[in-house]
Amino acid sequence: MITKIRSYSFVFIFVFQSLVFAAAVPQNIIFMIIDGCGFNRIAAADYYEYGKKGGQVYEKFPVKLAVSTYPAGGSYNSQRAQNDFDYVEEGCTDSAAAATALATGVKTSNGSIGVDVNEKPLGNIIEKCEKLGMATGVITTVPFSHATPAGFVAHQKSRGSYTQIADEMITHSELEVIFGCGNPYYNNDGKKIDDSNFKYISSELWQKLAAGSAGMNLIQSRQDFLNLADGGTPQRVIGIAQVFETLQVNRSGISKAPFDVPFNQNVPTLAEMSNAALNVLDDDNDGFFVMIEGGAVDWASHRKNSPRMIEEMIDFENAVKAIVKWVETKSSWKKTLVIITADHETGYLTVTASGKKIPLMEWHCGGHTNSLVRFFAKGAGAKSFIARAQNTDPVHGKYIDNTDIPKTIFKFLETRKSQTK
Repeated sequence: MITKIRSYSFVFIFVFQSLVFAAAVPQNIIFMIIDGCGFNRIAAADYYEYGKKGGQVYEKFPVKLAVSTYPAGGSYNSQRAQNDFDYVEEGCTDSAAAATALATGVKTSNGSIGVDVNEKPLGNIIEKCEKLGMATGVITTVPFSHATPAGFVAHQKSRGSYTQIADEMITHSELEVIFGCGNPYYNNDGKKIDDSNFKYISSELWQKLAAGSAGMNLIQSRQDFLNLADGGTPQRVIGIAQVFETLQVNRSGISKAPFDVPFNQNVPTLAEMSNAALNVLDDDNDGFFVMIEGGAVDWASHRKNSPRMIEEMIDFENAVKAIVKWVETKSSWKKTLVIITADHETGYLTVTASGKKIPLMEWHCGGHTNSLVRFFAKGAGAKSFIARAQNTDPVHGKYIDNTDIPKTIFKFLETRKSQTK
């Protein structure tokens, strides 16, 4: 009798644990990246918007960790980072290697897109999601064929192979959504140009998109994006905003304070692009994966342009607010996982409160650093990342490596695959 009771107990515990784990596997995964964003960039946005730290909506997410970002062959030493101010300017990743690590779980050489150090193609999150029937998409505020979105889709030895990357994304992937910049017929002020600039997409592929023969529906105007946020949607859509390189950062004018130079009015915000993408992707009953990048934070940081960096940080937070609203009104935190992190830090920014709206900001370099970046997660499976945090930094606490993020997502996908057999 005792043996039978124990057997029932073990069965109950096994079933209970299985149900709990299954419930923690997300149906939808929203992976948000603030390109170039370190700890102090978030602090700067906090001081500007809220007058104190901790105000960003994602800073209230329950899972908070730090992330190491170095490329293949690199490392991060907490003690050296604490004791040697110049240490983090060594061994930095670029966006291509970082995106590859975040998408595949494998570190690679700087400049490489979706391939390992021997230039062998690596399987990525989007490919694995598509095999499960999930809808997929990538969104960015910079050219759609740039390093971060490319790293989640393409396989190229050089991040500069923009036209080849564009072709791979549009004609050789199953992406349902591609949104970004890189419009060949507009300049950085959103003005139509007499000539054309086919840096980020070939003229041949553009003509196919325009003719509707490339397998994706092309949208361009801000109103197109707004219209896509409600009602019926095409099966596959590419949105190339009417601007060349960035939605706003590269517009003309000298900013002395955030928002003092008028914005390009013909392009969507990141929140508007996100709403449009979600309306397309959530039609799939198998769920979806989408990567959403605030890519121009990095562009502003390379230029040490504090006002426009803050503009981009606020634009990113508004996108997070839109995502949170979507989860809480059209999905749920039991079905959807939202992850927020950065690919690396740019500019070695330090920040202090000034007593005024604009904090005191000092840039210590114009390139990337090997500093830890932040990680936030909320929703189904969010707590799974905590178990990955095996290292502790004396300043920033528990941290994971950037490759731990996709490895955790792969576990979710493996569980989903086993559940469908």
